[in-house]
Formats: sequence, structure tokens, C-alpha cells
Amino acid sequence: MAEINRLFHLLVDSGGSDLHLRVGRPPLVRTDGEMVSLSDESPLTDEDLQRMIGEIIPEKNAKQFEEVHDTDFAYEIVGTLRLRCNVGMDRFGMTAVFRVIPVEVISADQLGLPRAIRDLCMLSKGLVVVTGPTGSGKSTTLAGMIDLINDTRACHIITIEDPIEFVHKDKKCLLTQREVHTHTSAFSAALRSALRQDPDIILVGEMRDLETIEIAIETAETGHLVFGTLHTTTAASTMDRIIDAFPEGRQNQIRAMLANSLKGVVAQVLLKRVGGGRVAGMELLVADRGISAMIRDGKIHQIPSAMQVGGALGMVTMNESLCTLVSQGVVEPEEAYIKAVDKDDLVMMLTNKGLPLPPHIQAAMEEKAAATAAAQG
Repeated sequence: MAEINRLFHLLVDSGGSDLHLRVGRPPLVRTDGEMVSLSDESPLTDEDLQRMIGEIIPEKNAKQFEEVHDTDFAYEIVGTLRLRCNVGMDRFGMTAVFRVIPVEVISADQLGLPRAIRDLCMLSKGLVVVTGPTGSGKSTTLAGMIDLINDTRACHIITIEDPIEFVHKDKKCLLTQREVHTHTSAFSAALRSALRQDPDIILVGEMRDLETIEIAIETAETGHLVFGTLHTTTAASTMDRIIDAFPEGRQNQIRAMLANSLKGVVAQVLLKRVGGGRVAGMELLVADRGISAMIRDGKIHQIPSAMQVGGALGMVTMNESLCTLVSQGVVEPEEAYIKAVDKDDLVMMLTNKGLPLPPHIQAAMEEKAAATAAAQG
């Protein structure tokens, strides 16, 4: 058994999501979003890390690390645990981060995915983008969506990932999972090849470069359902990110293609749940005719307003989602405020709905009100 497996078991036993290894520090675990040291463990040396990582790193990744000092791979303790691994370097020596991936895919029911997101899984063609910062649960949401399709449709799904995270079993679907640098050279190369592999649905683990984004949009236009991810924080900023990836002379063309192919955007963040654990706040854009026209005409700034009146289609803004979580007592107002992109708008929404405000905001408002009353008195 690899020496590092003991730390992986401690990670799972603690209920943590990530294990961080650094030279000069004991192992740290992220639990409910916060970093906690494993106090019974000794600080690690560079030699400790090299020895432990050396036992589990694949040969090709060891070579890549020697060349560029960064590499990603997956590691599995069969039947028990699967992890996404990143190994890098900092000023003290080797570093490593391990993210727990459930051995069993978390279903759409367990995730509580709303009807509008489930409806996106029933499409026959188009582009669906799941966005959010690193560690926001994008992979988990996508895995739940793919699992829903696997349960309900008989089709061929191809996933292109770096590395493969959730491992899916064939149910009604035929599932082909390909790992970049192991089964293919790049996302773009795998995406081009996928068109010759009789797919119905393609999942692109990360639309990280112009070529991959362009092929994904073209594939969605040609009659396939494409799921992809981006590291953006809102639905509107996702549109800007895709369009701005292209040279200015091509942006009008891409707007037209995106307007035709985009079917939905799910933007999410993870928040600390009251009582422990974490919960996703989700913004959902459904690309109806109005949204498509805004994309085509370059009026991206109007999308948030359109989402606010698109509730009948299942559209939800992030602040609406955060307010719902606060009203249900699932998250504290302060946590919602920290994760909000438009904080002033969230405070206004909480106030209008008669919901509690973050303590420091409430104190500031009371202080301002007292000062105003004193001045008038």
C-alpha cells in the first residue's frame, strides 16, 4: 500500500474535500470550505513529498513534472476512493493538492437539480455551459446531468477530461471517456475526432482555448448536444468570455453562431451550509429567442435584466438563488454576501424581502440611521 494512502483515508474520515501537502507544514484538509491542519501529523519535508508522490504518480506525469513542474492526474484506491491530483512547485519545494471524487456518481435527485437544468439534459442539440470558479462543484453538477441522461436516454456520450474525474458505468447509454494526454493529445484534437465517432452528446471538461471553444460551438451547431465548462462567475460574463476569446474581426460571426447554438448556462458557487456541509448556489440562463437576440446584437449587458423576468422559463439570477438559500435557513446572510458578485444588489434584495442582513451591513445601516436621526434632531 502506498504511504500516502493513510492521509487519503484521514481526508475521507474528516469529511474533507481536499488534501493539501506543502513543505514545512503538516497536511491540511479543506472541510466545509475552510483549511484545517491535521494536528497529529508532522510538518513535511521536500523529501517526504517526493517519496510519497513518487509512489503514485504515473510515469508520463512524472516526466511532465520534471519538464514543467506542474502535472495533473487521477488516482484511485479501488472500490474505496478516487482523487484528482495536482502536483506542482513553490519556493519551498514540491506541492500537491488532492480533490476527493465520489466513487459513485451523485445523481440529479441527490443534487436537487431544478427542473430547468434537467430539461437541458433532454435536448438533442446545442451548447450548455456550466461555469464557476475552481472548486465550485462544476464537475459534480455535470456528472449528475450525464448520469440523468444515462438513466433516461439510449445514446452515445463521449467525455473529454483532464483527468477523468467521475467514472460512469453504461446504463441506457454507451459511454466513452477519454483523458487528455493519455487517450488523446488535446481537448481540441479529441473534439475533432469525436465527430467521427458517432456521438450524440459530448462533454468537454474545459473549454480552455480558442480552438476548443470554436469546435465546441461548431459541433453544437451541427446537431450534437455539447456540455462544456468555463471559469466564469455569471451567465453574462460567460458570453463575454466566449466572444472575447476570438479576434475582433471574427466576433460578429461568433456572436451569430453562439446565438444559434447556446441553450443554457449554469453558473454556480459553493457555500457553507448551516450545520455543516456545503450547498450550491445556482444561476440559470435559458437561451430563449430574446436572449439569443441579445447575444446576436452584442447586448450582453441586458441579459441580467432579462433573467430577472424569465422565471417562467426557470431562469434564476445568482442573487435570487442566494436569497432563497438565506430565506430557507440553509446559509447565513454573511456567507451569501461573501459569495455574491453584485453585493449591493444582494443587500437590496434581502432588505426588500425582509430577510436578515449580514451583521456588519446591519450594523452600518443602524449606525447611519442613528447619525441621520441625530442630525435631524
